[in-house]
Amino acid sequence: MSLSVKNITKKYGDKLVVDDLSFEMRDPGVYALLGSNGAGKTTSLRIILGMLAKNSGEILWKDQPIDIVNTNVGYLAEERGLYPKYSLLDQLLYFAKLKRVDKKTAMERIKYWSDRLNVDEYVFPKKTKGKKSSKANNADQLSKGNQQKIQLMVALLSDPELLIIDEPFSGLDPVNTDLFKSILREEINQNKYLIMSSHQMATIEEFCSDITILHRGKVKLQGNLSEIKKSYGRVNLIVKCEQDIASYISSHNIQIVNKTPSEYHLKVQGEEEAMGFLAKLIADNITVIKFELREPSLHEIFVEKVGDEEDEE
Repeated sequence: MSLSVKNITKKYGDKLVVDDLSFEMRDPGVYALLGSNGAGKTTSLRIILGMLAKNSGEILWKDQPIDIVNTNVGYLAEERGLYPKYSLLDQLLYFAKLKRVDKKTAMERIKYWSDRLNVDEYVFPKKTKGKKSSKANNADQLSKGNQQKIQLMVALLSDPELLIIDEPFSGLDPVNTDLFKSILREEINQNKYLIMSSHQMATIEEFCSDITILHRGKVKLQGNLSEIKKSYGRVNLIVKCEQDIASYISSHNIQIVNKTPSEYHLKVQGEEEAMGFLAKLIADNITVIKFELREPSLHEIFVEKVGDEEDEE
């Protein structure tokens, strides 16, 4: 086991913002920490990073209390953390020095990542003919997406063993989202440990094997994502037919979750009910274009676990 978070609690006065959080990462991979706004995700990440003090609990890295000074950790924060009026190259070298990366190695990595992330024109501006070379761009001259790229560079400059990423795709267009994803996959293939927090549930399903869902600082659901989805069973049914099948749905007492112009999204009791419904459609010569029976998505599970309580409040 390389990372173990045990019974972490954090209070601000009488307000309990993280309530007895525990999880483990025994092997390299990606762990997801999820929750609605104000659930305690970012606070938990900052406690792991040593940026915030905890009221109780412990965090172990390789069976020893985590020491952020001597543990090679990279952090991509949700908020922009760059100095707006300093050149990007100076900042990158400064952050690398804080992580004890020598200048030669730092420059090699900065050149590699600036090229890989398509920001070399900002980090290493070309000289203008007949003029003095211009200074590297400052952070406040960059778009939100390019600032996110620079922050990812900062997180990766030390070649970290443990990478903590909070809303990594915020502000990115689809092309750069795919670029970030490819980089994260490379880090995973190098046997890195990643903790990811994101509101993009499809992305979490794409990367993460184990999850914790927080609500008001408490753990609402935790475990292996595949096993969690399997426990629900294949009860979500999507049907598309050439003819109107509203009367068939009604006669089988099947719940309609949603209806789009072309499809019905239904909730069934299980595969037996779904197959019986399909058999009736076929027997009556209904042209079935799509018939998909699946487990619930993480989005649907998240809404079930957190949404109902949000509505009550």
